Amino acid sequence: MRTKPKSRHRAGALLMTLAMAVAPLGAVKAQYKPAGTTPLTAEAPCPAPPEALVKRRSLVGEPPPPSAEDLQAYRRYVEVQRANDWPGLCRYAADNQSLAGGARPRIVLIGDSITEYWKSRDPAVFADGVVDRGVSGQTTPQILLRFYQDVIALRPRVVHIMAGTNDIAGNTGPMTDARFQNNIRAMVELAQAHGIKVVLASIPPAKAFYWQPEARPAGRIKAWNAWLRAYAGERGAVFVDYHAALADADGGLKPDLGADGVHPSAAGYALMDPLFLSAWAQAERRR
Repeated sequence: MRTKPKSRHRAGALLMTLAMAVAPLGAVKAQYKPAGTTPLTAEAPCPAPPEALVKRRSLVGEPPPPSAEDLQAYRRYVEVQRANDWPGLCRYAADNQSLAGGARPRIVLIGDSITEYWKSRDPAVFADGVVDRGVSGQTTPQILLRFYQDVIALRPRVVHIMAGTNDIAGNTGPMTDARFQNNIRAMVELAQAHGIKVVLASIPPAKAFYWQPEARPAGRIKAWNAWLRAYAGERGAVFVDYHAALADADGGLKPDLGADGVHPSAAGYALMDPLFLSAWAQAERRR
């Protein structure tokens, strides 16, 4: 059906009005920069992590929980990082650039510190096209915001998603079951829409968080893992259960598998390795 002259005139007038309204808004945005933040340019530097965190990246799971001083330094770093780069987009930007145009990764593992520290505890697993994209302390909304950059854009055949510990701890505020589930759904469906096969991991066990001593997470971890297993089945994803291999009778991390009660030690990751490799192989076989 042809557009009547009056309709065309009204549409043109509406577009002109919108253009006039947007122009001053753009000028205001150009002048506005929140206090204490870095300008959002490609060259904006990542905030440097505290020395204590850098050291613990290679020791996590082996030493006792960090000292009060280390925790304070880490919390200051988190505040700076949240103000400048809340999703953690700069964390792997240079690494992603180095992969551009090269061989396609076979699998990307994305998640929080349990994923990030896996490589340092067991580097043999992270070879021959296995890419680690874990970021310490992150929750599912943060991981989702960097999912395209750190997973989709790398074009892996498979993605391994393991997250939820920090959601339950409330690292970025209270997290409802529905919000957690929606974040997981978004990541899984985004990956599958791009032809990437999915391994969906259970949340590893914990009955306390040393940085949130009032939390009692074991029951909620169990409930969320039941949902993750069911959802993986609905989507045709592979579910891998690390919780069963690492948990004690109370739903906590076995003491001999992680000294701080949350992060696996080398012995803990050694139990996770064959489960991961089996789940990955299963995902590769799926059409």
